[in-house]
Amino acid sequence: MPPELGDNSVALVNGSTFMYSAPNGDVPPGSIGGLVHLDTRLLNRWVLRINGAPMLVLRSAVADPYSAQFFTTNSAESGLREQTVAARRLRYLGDGLHERLEITCYCTGPVTLEVRLETGNDFADLMEIKSQVLDRSDQITRHHSPDGSRLAFRYEHDAFTSQTDVQVTPRPDRLDGDDVVWVVEVAPHTTWRADIHVPLPPGTEMPNRVSGDMADVFHHRAEDPNAQWEAQVSRLRSEHSLLERVLARTRADLTAMRLEMEINGQQVSLPAAGLPWFLTLFGRDTLITAYQSLTAGPRLAKGALLALASLQGRRCDDFSDEEPGKILHEVRSGELTRRGMKPYDPYYGTADATQLWLILLSEYWRWTRDDDLVRSLRDNALAALRWIDTYGDRDGDGYVEYATRSSEGLGNQCWRDSWDGVRFADGRLPVLPIATSEIQGYTYDAKLRLAELADGPLADPGLARRLRDDAARLFEAFNRDYWIDDRGGYYAVGLDGDKTPIDSMTSNMGHLLWSGIVPEDRAAAVVTQLMSPAMFSGWGIRTLSAEDRPYNPIGYHLGTVWPHDNAIAIAGLTRYGYRAEANRVALALLDVAAQFDHRLPEALAGYPRDRSFFAVPYPTACSPQAWASGAPLTVAQTLLGLQPADGQLLLDPRIPDEIGRVTVSRVNAFGRFWDIEAAGTTGSVRPSTD
Repeated sequence: MPPELGDNSVALVNGSTFMYSAPNGDVPPGSIGGLVHLDTRLLNRWVLRINGAPMLVLRSAVADPYSAQFFTTNSAESGLREQTVAARRLRYLGDGLHERLEITCYCTGPVTLEVRLETGNDFADLMEIKSQVLDRSDQITRHHSPDGSRLAFRYEHDAFTSQTDVQVTPRPDRLDGDDVVWVVEVAPHTTWRADIHVPLPPGTEMPNRVSGDMADVFHHRAEDPNAQWEAQVSRLRSEHSLLERVLARTRADLTAMRLEMEINGQQVSLPAAGLPWFLTLFGRDTLITAYQSLTAGPRLAKGALLALASLQGRRCDDFSDEEPGKILHEVRSGELTRRGMKPYDPYYGTADATQLWLILLSEYWRWTRDDDLVRSLRDNALAALRWIDTYGDRDGDGYVEYATRSSEGLGNQCWRDSWDGVRFADGRLPVLPIATSEIQGYTYDAKLRLAELADGPLADPGLARRLRDDAARLFEAFNRDYWIDDRGGYYAVGLDGDKTPIDSMTSNMGHLLWSGIVPEDRAAAVVTQLMSPAMFSGWGIRTLSAEDRPYNPIGYHLGTVWPHDNAIAIAGLTRYGYRAEANRVALALLDVAAQFDHRLPEALAGYPRDRSFFAVPYPTACSPQAWASGAPLTVAQTLLGLQPADGQLLLDPRIPDEIGRVTVSRVNAFGRFWDIEAAGTTGSVRPSTD
């Protein structure tokens, strides 16, 4: 595996583009870093050297999700007295990569410096970067300009092409292969500057991205569509500054990770899954993040619904696991996919995205009462329902199961999609096909929600009655087949291919509360399990009980704590009236965010809080990661007890003393804006005057 970039690596993101570098701003060749756009790496080497020596980092920091500064200095290896030459690198992502080099001399007299920027490209597919990159050198051509002001790399293989241009000002003194070299004389206390621009390949420009002079961008004088977007979402203020700062980080991250697409002539926005490896359309991740974001505004949810509907499955295809009516799992656009070597154009290997799409459609309608959109998606909704009842239920037993048919497919097609994410309590792996518990909960919820739409904008009361009957049968069967009386009572994580309950105790029970498939008389037992020391680490609910044999606090789905998983559990606890328990988990997540610059990582180690004293991130967690970034929105919503119902916003706050008074301005619901104020158990909703 290629080497990591070390602690404090810097990742910038803007839509489908990211730049991932070491703390000094460099991308060493052979590392996992680089400039990536639409799943193709446009730069895999980007190293600044002074007199042949790399620069030592002093400090680097992200200014905005798309911009950063790097402060570095020289070492003795440069042939100069150490720490007498300072370099500042200003970098932002807009219509490509923009970087300014500023070299300042603090020597006692003028010095001549060789400033070298090493560049290079391997045009790697994103899916190779963390493993083994194909050698494409024979297909990469170079057309560098004679004066060195432009370096052009082009890759062609079969029908796949990509291109990288490096444009530099001032003109370098020479090119040394693919390296740009300036020989400059710098007087004491003076600064030499150079600007570099790497535009996105022709035909792949990103719409509505910040651009302009470097100083204007960093001082927020340039027109910034990201800031304009962020300014339109609802804004929370609290006497507890931590909650306010966490939600401000959420707004910034979700703004930066939004994708822009055109669907049937309409420009839409929707959330990508996460930085750096998942800046693309996902089924489950995009849908859950869009669901979380509805309290901030409906635009991401509408975009997710339309984008995923436009790519809904239409045929049976083994390689991509596509089936009619199925909502996709993942889309990729790199070479391996474009040439048919990977199944991601799109890949449909998920058994829950179809139900989640229906759930999001319902929740969007509850917040907006947008009858026209629901009616326009009628055929998609009915196709999704047919998938659930036919292809999803592989053997006609009333449960949705999964098993891949693709040679490149996922074995587990639920949210616990690692190869060992679903196991028996004694460690055995179950046989396929598997019907995990939370998928049945989603199916139950989706059918009841679609029945509500059938009674409303879809005007089909017969469908509504059938769906409620289906849901009632599923409720009864599920609570018969998945309930285990041992250990005080709990739900199995799933049924295996032999219909044997998979008896590990997992956080999936929080999803079951969220879906409403748990009977009232079993809710207390489920809550007791979720909040037990074996499940609740103090930082959040673990994915797997510490009492089960496969438990591993740093196993991806075997004992880690996932913020989005916990946010779903918080919503479930709130649904069943367990507000104190919901608040306990919510405050734990806020404590975690405080330790990571107010941003929740994708996953945490499951170490107990009373022994670890600080939260430990999962080793390769994405940050930001969309549904982790969206989790604080669910936290805020459940603290407020905020729900749309029958065209009204209902408020039932249970705000802990630690949070104090909370105000939310310009909540977008039912086509107008609302202001909310709450403290303790009292609050008010009123039309916004802004």
